Amino acid sequence: MNSFLYPVLAIGVVALVTWGLRAFPFLLFGSRPLPRVMQYLGQTLPPAIMTVLVIYCMRGITFQRSPFGVPELAASALVLVLQIIRKNMYLSIIAGTVCYMVLIRVIH
Repeated sequence: MNSFLYPVLAIGVVALVTWGLRAFPFLLFGSRPLPRVMQYLGQTLPPAIMTVLVIYCMRGITFQRSPFGVPELAASALVLVLQIIRKNMYLSIIAGTVCYMVLIRVIH
């Protein structure tokens, strides 16, 4: 297989599988209402996943040496405040990331 065709086919297969996984629930349920279990999971899983991600990201903070977790805690506080005030996920994520990146460059 030539060097051009392989990446094109790989991207095509990945795109097709991604589209299929996204379309599957709509094909399965159609216009019927979602089962109660699916509604429950749709409400509880996003906050649970975000909680696990926050814990995973904060697990490496050390308070015994400089910078004592200041960049992580400051960026997290900024994200929390922006989310409460503005309720804009993209703004919160971008501002928190920029805050963290600036602080690790300035404080370290």
